[in-house]
Amino acid sequence: MSIAVEFSNITKAFGPVRVLREVNLALVRGRVYGLLGENGAGKSTLMKILAGYEVPSSGELRIDGHTTSFQGPRQAEAAGIVMIHQEFNLAEDLTIAQNIFLGHEVRRHGLLDDQAMRAKTAELLKQVGLAAPPDIKIRHLIVAEKQLVEIAKALARQARLLVMDEPTATLTPGETERLFKLIGQLNAQGVTIIYISHRLDEVERITHEIVVMRDGRFVAREETRHISRRHMANLMVGRELSDLFPPKQLVALGAKHPVLRVEKLSVRGWVTEASFEVRPGEILGFAGLVGAGRTELFEGLLGLREHQAERVELDGHPMHWQSPRGAADEGLTYLSEDRKGKGLHMDFGLRENLTLMALKRYASPWLRPEAEASALRTAVQSFGIRTGSLHIRASALSGGNQQKLALAKVLHPDPRVLILDEPTRGVDVGAKRDIYFLIQKLAGEGRGIVVISSELIELIGLCHRVAVMRAGRLQTILDASHLTEEELIAHATGTN
Repeated sequence: MSIAVEFSNITKAFGPVRVLREVNLALVRGRVYGLLGENGAGKSTLMKILAGYEVPSSGELRIDGHTTSFQGPRQAEAAGIVMIHQEFNLAEDLTIAQNIFLGHEVRRHGLLDDQAMRAKTAELLKQVGLAAPPDIKIRHLIVAEKQLVEIAKALARQARLLVMDEPTATLTPGETERLFKLIGQLNAQGVTIIYISHRLDEVERITHEIVVMRDGRFVAREETRHISRRHMANLMVGRELSDLFPPKQLVALGAKHPVLRVEKLSVRGWVTEASFEVRPGEILGFAGLVGAGRTELFEGLLGLREHQAERVELDGHPMHWQSPRGAADEGLTYLSEDRKGKGLHMDFGLRENLTLMALKRYASPWLRPEAEASALRTAVQSFGIRTGSLHIRASALSGGNQQKLALAKVLHPDPRVLILDEPTRGVDVGAKRDIYFLIQKLAGEGRGIVVISSELIELIGLCHRVAVMRAGRLQTILDASHLTEEELIAHATGTN
Protein backbone atom coordinates (compact mmCIF):
# COMPACT_ATOMS: atom_id res chain seq x y z
CA MET A 1 0.00 0.00 0.00
CA SER A 2 1.47 3.34 -1.05
CA ILE A 3 1.88 6.35 1.22
CA ALA A 4 -0.37 9.26 0.20
CA VAL A 5 0.77 11.79 2.80
CA GLU A 6 3.67 11.91 5.21
CA PHE A 7 4.25 14.48 7.94
CA SER A 8 7.88 14.53 9.05
CA ASN A 9 8.79 16.44 12.26
CA ILE A 10 6.08 19.03 11.57
CA THR A 11 6.16 21.91 14.07
CA LYS A 12 3.95 24.99 13.94
CA ALA A 13 4.13 28.09 16.15
CA PHE A 14 2.04 31.24 16.15
CA GLY A 15 4.40 33.72 17.77
CA PRO A 16 5.49 32.22 21.09
CA VAL A 17 2.66 29.65 21.07
CA ARG A 18 3.54 26.20 19.69
CA VAL A 19 0.45 24.36 18.49
CA LEU A 20 2.20 21.44 16.73
CA ARG A 21 5.25 19.65 18.11
CA GLU A 22 7.31 17.40 15.80
CA VAL A 23 4.40 15.47 14.33
CA ASN A 24 5.46 12.31 12.47
CA LEU A 25 2.65 10.54 10.68
CA ALA A 26 2.18 8.63 7.41
CA LEU A 27 -1.24 8.00 5.83
CA VAL A 28 -1.86 5.24 3.30
CA ARG A 29 -3.72 5.94 0.09
CA GLY A 30 -7.39 4.92 -0.20
CA ARG A 31 -8.30 4.67 3.50
CA VAL A 32 -10.75 6.60 5.68
CA TYR A 33 -8.98 8.00 8.76
CA GLY A 34 -10.63 9.37 11.88
CA LEU A 35 -8.52 12.24 13.27
CA LEU A 36 -9.29 12.60 16.98
CA GLY A 37 -8.19 14.92 19.75
CA GLU A 38 -9.44 17.49 22.22
CA ASN A 39 -9.98 21.09 21.16
CA GLY A 40 -6.59 22.73 20.81
CA ALA A 41 -4.86 19.39 20.16
CA GLY A 42 -3.68 20.67 16.77
CA LYS A 43 -5.91 18.63 14.43
CA SER A 44 -7.22 21.50 12.32
CA THR A 45 -3.83 23.22 12.18
CA LEU A 46 -2.16 20.05 10.89
CA MET A 47 -4.85 19.67 8.23
CA LYS A 48 -4.54 23.34 7.24
CA ILE A 49 -0.85 22.69 6.57
CA LEU A 50 -1.82 19.72 4.41
CA ALA A 51 -4.41 21.81 2.51
CA GLY A 52 -2.12 24.82 1.97
CA TYR A 53 -3.76 27.27 4.38
CA GLU A 54 -0.73 27.29 6.70
CA VAL A 55 2.97 26.57 6.30
CA PRO A 56 4.91 24.65 8.97
CA SER A 57 7.47 26.46 11.11
CA SER A 58 9.74 23.44 10.58
CA GLY A 59 9.58 19.90 9.23
CA GLU A 60 8.55 18.46 5.88
CA LEU A 61 5.30 17.56 4.17
CA ARG A 62 5.59 14.78 1.58
CA ILE A 63 2.91 14.03 -0.99
CA ASP A 64 3.38 10.77 -2.93
CA GLY A 65 6.92 10.63 -1.59
CA HIS A 66 7.87 14.12 -2.83
CA THR A 67 8.66 16.97 -0.41
CA THR A 68 5.99 19.61 -0.97
CA SER A 69 5.41 23.17 0.21
CA PHE A 70 2.06 24.60 -0.83
CA GLN A 71 1.90 28.39 -1.13
CA GLY A 72 -1.86 28.43 -0.73
CA PRO A 73 -5.01 26.29 -0.98
CA ARG A 74 -5.19 26.74 -4.76
CA GLN A 75 -1.90 24.86 -5.11
CA ALA A 76 -3.14 22.11 -2.78
CA GLU A 77 -6.38 21.81 -4.75
CA ALA A 78 -4.37 21.54 -7.97
CA ALA A 79 -2.62 18.58 -6.32
CA GLY A 80 -6.01 17.03 -5.48
CA ILE A 81 -6.14 17.97 -1.78
CA VAL A 82 -9.33 19.68 -0.60
CA MET A 83 -10.47 20.64 2.92
CA ILE A 84 -14.02 21.21 4.13
CA HIS A 85 -13.66 23.58 7.08
CA GLN A 86 -15.53 23.45 10.35
CA GLU A 87 -16.22 27.17 9.95
CA PHE A 88 -17.85 27.95 6.62
CA ASN A 89 -15.74 29.55 3.90
CA LEU A 90 -18.57 30.96 1.79
CA ALA A 91 -19.33 34.37 0.26
CA GLU A 92 -22.73 35.26 1.71
CA ASP A 93 -23.82 37.60 -1.11
CA LEU A 94 -22.94 35.21 -3.94
CA THR A 95 -25.17 32.40 -5.18
CA ILE A 96 -24.56 28.72 -4.52
CA ALA A 97 -23.27 28.25 -8.07
CA GLN A 98 -20.97 31.26 -7.80
CA ASN A 99 -19.55 29.95 -4.51
CA ILE A 100 -18.95 26.46 -5.87
CA PHE A 101 -17.05 27.75 -8.91
CA LEU A 102 -15.40 30.78 -7.28
CA GLY A 103 -11.82 30.82 -8.58
CA HIS A 104 -12.61 27.83 -10.81
CA GLU A 105 -15.06 29.45 -13.21
CA VAL A 106 -16.10 27.62 -16.37
CA ARG A 107 -15.60 29.68 -19.52
CA ARG A 108 -16.76 29.37 -23.08
CA HIS A 109 -15.22 31.47 -25.82
CA GLY A 110 -13.58 33.59 -23.13
CA LEU A 111 -16.87 34.35 -21.33
CA LEU A 112 -18.33 32.87 -18.16
CA ASP A 113 -20.53 29.88 -18.96
CA ASP A 114 -23.22 30.46 -16.32
CA GLN A 115 -25.52 27.84 -17.81
CA ALA A 116 -22.88 25.10 -17.50
CA MET A 117 -22.00 26.13 -13.94
CA ARG A 118 -25.65 26.17 -12.86
CA ALA A 119 -26.23 22.75 -14.43
CA LYS A 120 -23.17 21.26 -12.70
CA THR A 121 -24.22 22.89 -9.40
CA ALA A 122 -27.70 21.35 -9.66
CA GLU A 123 -26.05 17.95 -10.17
CA LEU A 124 -23.79 18.42 -7.13
CA LEU A 125 -26.65 19.63 -4.93
CA LYS A 126 -28.65 16.55 -5.85
CA GLN A 127 -25.63 14.41 -4.96
CA VAL A 128 -25.40 15.90 -1.44
CA GLY A 129 -29.18 16.03 -0.96
CA LEU A 130 -29.76 19.79 -0.88
CA ALA A 131 -33.07 20.85 -2.43
CA ALA A 132 -32.15 24.45 -3.27
CA PRO A 133 -31.84 26.30 -6.59
CA PRO A 134 -28.28 27.06 -7.78
CA ASP A 135 -29.11 30.79 -8.05
CA ILE A 136 -30.14 31.36 -4.43
CA LYS A 137 -27.73 33.49 -2.38
CA ILE A 138 -25.87 31.87 0.49
CA ARG A 139 -27.22 34.35 3.04
CA HIS A 140 -30.72 32.93 2.52
CA LEU A 141 -29.65 29.44 3.61
CA ILE A 142 -29.78 27.99 7.11
CA VAL A 143 -26.64 26.62 8.74
CA ALA A 144 -27.22 22.99 7.72
CA GLU A 145 -27.76 23.99 4.10
CA LYS A 146 -24.51 25.96 4.09
CA GLN A 147 -22.70 22.85 5.30
CA LEU A 148 -24.07 20.89 2.34
CA VAL A 149 -22.89 23.64 -0.03
CA GLU A 150 -19.39 23.29 1.43
CA ILE A 151 -19.49 19.55 0.76
CA ALA A 152 -20.75 20.14 -2.80
CA LYS A 153 -17.96 22.66 -3.37
CA ALA A 154 -15.36 20.09 -2.30
CA LEU A 155 -16.87 17.48 -4.66
CA ALA A 156 -16.57 19.94 -7.53
CA ARG A 157 -12.79 19.98 -7.04
CA GLN A 158 -12.59 16.20 -7.71
CA ALA A 159 -10.29 15.62 -4.75
CA ARG A 160 -8.11 12.55 -4.38
CA LEU A 161 -7.54 13.43 -0.71
CA LEU A 162 -10.45 15.00 1.14
CA VAL A 163 -10.32 16.47 4.64
CA MET A 164 -13.67 16.83 6.45
CA ASP A 165 -13.67 18.90 9.65
CA GLU A 166 -16.87 18.23 11.67
CA PRO A 167 -19.00 17.82 8.51
CA THR A 168 -22.13 16.50 10.29
CA ALA A 169 -22.28 19.09 13.09
CA THR A 170 -25.35 20.77 11.57
CA LEU A 171 -26.88 17.90 9.59
CA THR A 172 -30.04 15.94 10.26
CA PRO A 173 -29.82 12.14 10.64
CA GLY A 174 -31.07 11.75 7.06
CA GLU A 175 -28.49 14.17 5.68
CA THR A 176 -25.78 12.45 7.72
CA GLU A 177 -26.75 9.07 6.25
CA ARG A 178 -26.52 10.55 2.75
CA LEU A 179 -23.07 11.95 3.54
CA PHE A 180 -21.86 8.57 4.82
CA LYS A 181 -23.06 6.92 1.62
CA LEU A 182 -21.20 9.58 -0.36
CA ILE A 183 -18.01 8.97 1.69
CA GLY A 184 -18.30 5.26 0.91
CA GLN A 185 -18.66 5.98 -2.81
CA LEU A 186 -15.67 8.33 -2.86
CA ASN A 187 -13.52 5.88 -0.92
CA ALA A 188 -14.48 3.09 -3.33
CA GLN A 189 -13.15 5.34 -6.10
CA GLY A 190 -9.78 5.51 -4.32
CA VAL A 191 -10.20 8.86 -2.53
CA THR A 192 -8.31 9.10 0.78
CA ILE A 193 -10.49 10.73 3.44
CA ILE A 194 -9.46 12.32 6.73
CA TYR A 195 -12.52 12.69 8.95
CA ILE A 196 -12.29 15.01 11.98
CA SER A 197 -15.18 14.55 14.39
CA HIS A 198 -16.00 14.51 18.08
CA ARG A 199 -18.90 12.14 17.38
CA LEU A 200 -17.20 8.87 18.16
CA ASP A 201 -20.13 6.76 16.96
CA GLU A 202 -19.62 8.22 13.48
CA VAL A 203 -15.86 7.62 13.62
CA GLU A 204 -16.46 4.04 14.70
CA ARG A 205 -18.88 3.48 11.85
CA ILE A 206 -17.15 4.94 8.78
CA THR A 207 -13.37 4.90 9.37
CA HIS A 208 -10.74 2.23 8.83
CA GLU A 209 -8.24 3.67 11.28
CA ILE A 210 -8.08 6.34 13.97
CA VAL A 211 -5.23 8.77 14.60
CA VAL A 212 -5.12 10.56 17.95
CA MET A 213 -3.46 13.90 18.73
CA ARG A 214 -2.96 15.48 22.12
CA ASP A 215 -1.32 18.82 23.01
CA GLY A 216 0.03 19.28 19.49
CA ARG A 217 1.58 15.81 19.29
CA PHE A 218 0.70 12.57 17.52
CA VAL A 219 0.08 10.06 20.34
CA ALA A 220 -1.65 6.95 18.94
CA ARG A 221 -3.14 5.18 15.95
CA GLU A 222 -5.33 2.09 15.95
CA GLU A 223 -7.41 0.05 13.53
CA THR A 224 -10.98 1.20 14.21
CA ARG A 225 -12.33 -2.34 14.43
CA HIS A 226 -9.93 -3.07 17.29
CA ILE A 227 -10.83 -0.15 19.57
CA SER A 228 -13.91 0.87 21.58
CA ARG A 229 -15.38 4.35 21.76
CA ARG A 230 -14.48 4.53 25.44
CA HIS A 231 -10.83 3.76 24.61
CA MET A 232 -10.93 6.44 21.89
CA ALA A 233 -12.14 8.99 24.44
CA ASN A 234 -9.49 7.97 26.96
CA LEU A 235 -6.73 8.36 24.35
CA MET A 236 -8.00 11.84 23.48
CA VAL A 237 -8.02 13.19 27.02
CA GLY A 238 -5.02 11.18 28.28
CA ARG A 239 -6.89 9.78 31.24
CA GLU A 240 -9.78 7.49 32.14
CA LEU A 241 -12.99 9.33 31.29
CA SER A 242 -15.79 8.67 33.78
CA ASP A 243 -19.51 9.00 33.05
CA LEU A 244 -20.25 11.68 30.47
CA PHE A 245 -23.46 13.06 31.99
CA PRO A 246 -23.93 14.17 35.59
CA PRO A 247 -26.72 12.54 37.65
CA LYS A 248 -29.96 14.45 37.15
CA GLN A 249 -31.05 16.57 40.10
CA LEU A 250 -34.64 16.71 41.25
CA VAL A 251 -36.58 19.78 40.10
CA ALA A 252 -39.33 21.49 42.06
CA LEU A 253 -41.98 21.18 39.33
CA GLY A 254 -44.55 22.41 41.82
CA ALA A 255 -42.81 25.76 42.30
CA LYS A 256 -45.19 28.74 42.51
CA HIS A 257 -43.87 30.43 39.40
CA PRO A 258 -41.90 29.11 36.44
CA VAL A 259 -38.72 31.08 35.95
CA LEU A 260 -39.81 31.48 32.29
CA ARG A 261 -43.29 31.16 30.80
CA VAL A 262 -44.06 31.66 27.13
CA GLU A 263 -47.65 31.59 25.85
CA LYS A 264 -48.55 31.35 22.14
CA LEU A 265 -45.40 32.78 20.61
CA SER A 266 -45.40 32.91 16.81
CA VAL A 267 -42.70 33.83 14.30
CA ARG A 268 -44.05 34.39 10.81
CA GLY A 269 -43.05 31.62 8.44
CA TRP A 270 -41.35 29.60 11.18
CA VAL A 271 -43.29 29.09 14.41
CA THR A 272 -47.00 28.91 15.23
CA GLU A 273 -48.26 29.54 18.78
CA ALA A 274 -45.61 27.75 20.82
CA SER A 275 -46.24 27.63 24.57
CA PHE A 276 -43.90 26.25 27.23
CA GLU A 277 -42.45 26.98 30.64
CA VAL A 278 -39.17 26.37 32.44
CA ARG A 279 -39.05 25.78 36.20
CA PRO A 280 -36.26 26.98 38.48
CA GLY A 281 -33.47 24.41 38.36
CA GLU A 282 -34.87 22.68 35.27
CA ILE A 283 -32.97 21.83 32.08
CA LEU A 284 -35.54 21.84 29.28
CA GLY A 285 -34.42 20.42 25.95
CA PHE A 286 -35.71 21.27 22.47
CA ALA A 287 -35.54 18.56 19.80
CA GLY A 288 -36.58 18.54 16.16
CA LEU A 289 -35.26 18.18 12.64
CA VAL A 290 -33.37 21.02 10.94
CA GLY A 291 -35.98 23.58 9.85
CA ALA A 292 -38.45 22.62 12.59
CA GLY A 293 -38.28 26.16 14.01
CA ARG A 294 -36.35 25.62 17.26
CA THR A 295 -33.73 28.33 16.71
CA GLU A 296 -36.25 30.69 15.13
CA LEU A 297 -38.55 30.32 18.16
CA PHE A 298 -35.88 31.60 20.51
CA GLU A 299 -34.61 34.23 18.10
CA GLY A 300 -38.18 35.53 18.14
CA LEU A 301 -38.30 35.40 21.93
CA LEU A 302 -35.08 37.43 22.08
CA GLY A 303 -36.34 40.06 19.62
CA LEU A 304 -34.00 38.97 16.82
CA ARG A 305 -37.03 38.16 14.64
CA GLU A 306 -40.43 39.75 14.34
CA HIS A 307 -42.84 37.83 16.52
CA GLN A 308 -46.11 37.88 18.38
CA ALA A 309 -46.77 36.43 21.82
CA GLU A 310 -49.82 36.35 24.03
CA ARG A 311 -47.63 36.56 27.14
CA VAL A 312 -44.00 36.19 28.22
CA GLU A 313 -43.17 36.05 31.94
CA LEU A 314 -39.87 35.99 33.80
CA ASP A 315 -40.15 35.00 37.48
CA GLY A 316 -43.90 35.65 37.27
CA HIS A 317 -43.56 39.18 35.88
CA PRO A 318 -44.71 40.08 32.33
CA MET A 319 -41.86 41.05 29.99
CA HIS A 320 -41.84 43.14 26.80
CA TRP A 321 -38.19 43.39 25.71
CA GLN A 322 -37.55 44.13 22.04
CA SER A 323 -33.90 43.12 21.71
CA PRO A 324 -31.30 40.69 23.11
CA ARG A 325 -29.87 43.60 25.11
CA GLY A 326 -33.25 44.19 26.72
CA ALA A 327 -33.64 40.48 27.45
CA ALA A 328 -30.16 40.32 29.02
CA ASP A 329 -30.96 43.32 31.21
CA GLU A 330 -34.01 41.45 32.49
CA GLY A 331 -32.09 38.22 33.11
CA LEU A 332 -32.32 36.10 29.94
CA THR A 333 -29.32 35.44 27.68
CA TYR A 334 -28.82 33.35 24.54
CA LEU A 335 -25.89 31.41 23.08
CA SER A 336 -26.29 31.28 19.29
CA GLU A 337 -25.64 28.10 17.30
CA ASP A 338 -23.53 30.25 14.94
CA ARG A 339 -20.62 31.25 17.19
CA LYS A 340 -18.61 32.74 14.33
CA GLY A 341 -21.40 34.78 12.78
CA LYS A 342 -23.51 35.68 15.84
CA GLY A 343 -21.87 34.44 19.03
CA LEU A 344 -18.51 36.21 18.99
CA HIS A 345 -16.81 39.20 17.40
CA MET A 346 -14.00 37.28 15.77
CA ASP A 347 -11.77 40.33 15.27
CA PHE A 348 -12.13 41.44 18.90
CA GLY A 349 -9.83 40.28 21.67
CA LEU A 350 -10.81 37.68 24.27
CA ARG A 351 -11.31 40.34 26.94
CA GLU A 352 -13.60 42.48 24.77
CA ASN A 353 -15.72 39.48 23.81
CA LEU A 354 -16.11 38.28 27.39
CA THR A 355 -17.29 41.57 28.89
CA LEU A 356 -19.33 42.94 25.98
CA MET A 357 -22.69 41.95 27.48
CA ALA A 358 -21.82 43.36 30.93
CA LEU A 359 -19.94 46.56 30.12
CA LYS A 360 -21.78 48.58 32.78
CA ARG A 361 -19.93 46.50 35.35
CA TYR A 362 -16.57 47.72 34.02
CA ALA A 363 -17.35 51.33 33.12
CA SER A 364 -18.03 53.81 35.93
CA PRO A 365 -17.94 55.91 33.80
CA TRP A 366 -14.54 55.04 32.28
CA LEU A 367 -13.70 51.57 31.13
CA ARG A 368 -11.41 49.65 33.53
CA PRO A 369 -9.30 47.27 31.38
CA GLU A 370 -7.55 45.85 34.42
CA ALA A 371 -10.89 44.66 35.85
CA GLU A 372 -11.78 43.15 32.47
CA ALA A 373 -8.40 41.40 32.34
CA SER A 374 -9.00 39.93 35.80
CA ALA A 375 -12.42 38.65 34.69
CA LEU A 376 -10.83 37.08 31.62
CA ARG A 377 -8.20 35.26 33.68
CA THR A 378 -10.96 33.84 35.87
CA ALA A 379 -13.03 32.77 32.84
CA VAL A 380 -10.06 31.11 31.12
CA GLN A 381 -9.45 29.04 34.24
CA SER A 382 -13.11 28.30 35.01
CA PHE A 383 -14.08 27.30 31.48
CA GLY A 384 -10.81 25.59 30.54
CA ILE A 385 -10.15 27.89 27.58
CA ARG A 386 -6.84 26.83 26.04
CA THR A 387 -4.85 29.81 24.86
CA GLY A 388 -1.15 30.56 24.91
CA SER A 389 -1.88 34.25 25.42
CA LEU A 390 -4.72 36.38 26.76
CA HIS A 391 -3.89 39.09 24.23
CA ILE A 392 -5.11 37.45 21.02
CA ARG A 393 -8.21 37.76 18.87
CA ALA A 394 -11.07 35.31 19.22
CA SER A 395 -10.37 34.13 15.66
CA ALA A 396 -7.01 32.72 16.82
CA LEU A 397 -8.69 30.19 19.15
CA SER A 398 -9.62 26.69 18.03
CA GLY A 399 -13.31 26.09 17.34
CA GLY A 400 -13.95 24.40 20.68
CA ASN A 401 -12.22 27.12 22.64
CA GLN A 402 -14.23 29.75 20.78
CA GLN A 403 -17.33 27.88 21.98
CA LYS A 404 -16.11 28.00 25.58
CA LEU A 405 -15.47 31.75 25.26
CA ALA A 406 -18.96 32.26 23.83
CA LEU A 407 -20.44 30.31 26.75
CA ALA A 408 -18.46 32.40 29.25
CA LYS A 409 -19.70 35.56 27.51
CA VAL A 410 -23.42 34.76 27.81
CA LEU A 411 -22.98 33.74 31.45
CA HIS A 412 -21.12 36.92 32.36
CA PRO A 413 -24.31 39.00 32.93
CA ASP A 414 -25.39 36.37 35.53
CA PRO A 415 -28.74 35.47 33.88
CA ARG A 416 -31.77 33.85 35.52
CA VAL A 417 -32.56 31.98 32.28
CA LEU A 418 -29.94 30.72 29.85
CA ILE A 419 -30.77 29.51 26.33
CA LEU A 420 -28.05 27.35 24.77
CA ASP A 421 -28.35 26.57 21.05
CA GLU A 422 -26.14 23.58 20.14
CA PRO A 423 -23.80 24.26 23.11
CA THR A 424 -21.40 21.38 22.36
CA ARG A 425 -21.19 21.61 18.56
CA GLY A 426 -17.56 21.15 17.54
CA VAL A 427 -16.51 20.41 21.12
CA ASP A 428 -14.45 17.36 22.07
CA VAL A 429 -15.68 14.64 24.41
CA GLY A 430 -13.71 15.88 27.43
CA ALA A 431 -14.96 19.45 27.00
CA LYS A 432 -18.50 18.14 26.43
CA ARG A 433 -18.42 16.51 29.83
CA ASP A 434 -17.18 19.75 31.39
CA ILE A 435 -20.00 21.71 29.73
CA TYR A 436 -22.64 19.19 30.83
CA PHE A 437 -21.51 19.41 34.45
CA LEU A 438 -21.41 23.22 34.19
CA ILE A 439 -24.98 23.28 32.84
CA GLN A 440 -26.15 21.14 35.73
CA LYS A 441 -24.30 23.37 38.21
CA LEU A 442 -26.06 26.44 36.76
CA ALA A 443 -29.43 24.68 37.02
CA GLY A 444 -28.59 23.69 40.59
CA GLU A 445 -28.28 27.39 41.41
CA GLY A 446 -31.97 27.80 40.54
CA ARG A 447 -31.59 29.10 37.00
CA GLY A 448 -33.74 27.88 34.14
CA ILE A 449 -31.78 26.31 31.31
CA VAL A 450 -32.97 25.66 27.75
CA VAL A 451 -30.81 23.38 25.57
CA ILE A 452 -31.48 23.19 21.83
CA SER A 453 -29.59 20.24 20.38
CA SER A 454 -29.52 17.96 17.36
CA GLU A 455 -27.84 15.23 19.43
CA LEU A 456 -30.61 13.11 20.91
CA ILE A 457 -28.26 11.35 23.33
CA GLU A 458 -27.28 14.77 24.67
CA LEU A 459 -30.90 15.73 25.31
CA ILE A 460 -31.71 12.38 26.91
CA GLY A 461 -28.64 12.37 29.15
CA LEU A 462 -28.87 15.99 30.27
CA CYS A 463 -32.47 17.23 30.31
CA HIS A 464 -35.35 16.81 32.74
CA ARG A 465 -37.91 17.26 29.94
CA VAL A 466 -37.66 17.62 26.17
CA ALA A 467 -39.97 19.65 23.92
CA VAL A 468 -40.24 18.33 20.36
CA MET A 469 -40.95 20.63 17.41
CA ARG A 470 -42.08 19.71 13.93
CA ALA A 471 -42.86 22.06 11.04
CA GLY A 472 -42.99 25.11 13.30
CA ARG A 473 -45.27 23.66 15.94
CA LEU A 474 -44.45 22.36 19.39
CA GLN A 475 -45.75 18.79 19.20
CA THR A 476 -45.23 17.55 22.75
CA ILE A 477 -43.11 17.88 25.88
CA LEU A 478 -41.80 14.55 27.14
CA ASP A 479 -40.77 13.93 30.72
CA ALA A 480 -37.76 11.84 31.78
CA SER A 481 -39.67 8.54 31.74
CA HIS A 482 -40.37 8.91 27.99
CA LEU A 483 -36.97 10.15 26.84
CA THR A 484 -35.78 7.61 24.31
CA GLU A 485 -34.31 8.12 20.84
CA GLU A 486 -37.23 6.24 19.30
CA GLU A 487 -39.81 8.42 21.04
CA LEU A 488 -38.08 11.68 20.14
CA ILE A 489 -37.61 10.68 16.50
CA ALA A 490 -41.24 9.55 16.24
CA HIS A 491 -42.56 12.95 17.38
CA ALA A 492 -39.99 14.89 15.32
CA THR A 493 -40.93 13.07 12.11
CA GLY A 494 -44.66 12.65 12.75
CA THR A 495 -44.54 8.85 12.79
CA ASN A 496 -45.75 8.46 16.38
